[in-house]
Amino acid sequence: MKRFLLAFVIGGLLGGFAGFAVGIFVYPYIFLADVVAEEQLTDAASRRVVASGDFIHANPSDPIHYGKGKVTVYDGLVRLEEDFEVGPGPRFHVYLVPLDEVTPDTEVDKTMFVDLGQLRAFKGSQNFMVPAGTDLAKFGHVVIWCKEFDVLISPARLAFGS
Repeated sequence: MKRFLLAFVIGGLLGGFAGFAVGIFVYPYIFLADVVAEEQLTDAASRRVVASGDFIHANPSDPIHYGKGKVTVYDGLVRLEEDFEVGPGPRFHVYLVPLDEVTPDTEVDKTMFVDLGQLRAFKGSQNFMVPAGTDLAKFGHVVIWCKEFDVLISPARLAFGS
């Protein structure tokens, strides 16, 4: 009887943990994958474009962690454009990263990045305010980073100029 009870408790704990882990991975795909953001940039004419770039699929052998679309950096604002899209997942954040090269092996979380905030959707245009006093010229990439698992989702190398 004690063995049965012990096996029941251990099985329940393992099952609960496995269910929680599966839920973390499955939830974004079921409930959030079709959410599309459509934030407007109402003051585009008054903002100066500082840089732009394209998100890439950093590791083509990984079908889950991908990104595509354009990013435009204005004075004080980073804008993910209408064609922006990433594969769904938990706690994706937008970072400005002070590196010239970002690969799946880059430890982005150990750099002096600037966290602009969490993605509001996996597709569509979104605006992120840059903290005052941030020297945008020091940042070579805009990166989508998964804070939950410390994984690079998609980098965009910035091209500076007018």
